[in-house]
Amino acid sequence: METVTSQDGTPIAYQLAGSGRPLVFVTGAFNDHTRCAPLAAALAGTATVVTYDRRARGGSGDTRPYRIDLEVADLAAVIDRAGGPAAVFGYSSGAVLALRAAAAGLPITRLVLFEAPFAFDGPARAADLPDRLQALIDAGRPGDAVTLFQTEGIGLPAEFAAQIRRSPIWPALEAMAQSTVYDATLTTELAVPTPDMAAAATPTLVVNGAGTWPGLASAARTLATLLPQARHREVPAGADHDIPVEATAAVVREFLADG
Repeated sequence: METVTSQDGTPIAYQLAGSGRPLVFVTGAFNDHTRCAPLAAALAGTATVVTYDRRARGGSGDTRPYRIDLEVADLAAVIDRAGGPAAVFGYSSGAVLALRAAAAGLPITRLVLFEAPFAFDGPARAADLPDRLQALIDAGRPGDAVTLFQTEGIGLPAEFAAQIRRSPIWPALEAMAQSTVYDATLTTELAVPTPDMAAAATPTLVVNGAGTWPGLASAARTLATLLPQARHREVPAGADHDIPVEATAAVVREFLADG
């Protein structure tokens, strides 16, 4: 991977592949650039696909204190390195960040928002969740921070979170513990779109998988009615917040071709 330096000096690791207009992928909680790599590979014949590690994960650095606008600046640096205006695909909390970036005026030509976890219907996440996560990390308890985010930030049952703690993927999750503070900040401060985000006029495709969690499907439908230039598509399969690669690639290709 190569790196680009963000506004505050943080190195952000990224990869480019394919050819054509750039399409940047912004991943969600506990994800590095590999989370959207299969979808990016499927679209590499359509665009120059750009995957990157958000700060505090993978090959990217981290600079504290965290602010959402720093991650917006990270995305701006990646778009600039990719060659200028770009389409952006945001997954999960990455979709929240992508919409915030569009509202902030980044040169985003088209947005694809896959299962952004906005809390339109249910109760908002606890406002002190980022502080409690940071306190656990500062106390040398990154694993407990991961579990807290899984149960309170995502809503996983405690018994399922305990099973994950015993699974082979646990070390990789624990290595990203600091990033849980950042995803919690995104999804609490931006539990619903701000007025600027709701007014973002970027042509937008809001997508969810047919088999996803009901709250995410409902949020996708609500978001599509809120944004002035949005349409909604539900793709087959996509159980448990997963991205069905071929079906999603097909609707993204169609959407990009319209522009």
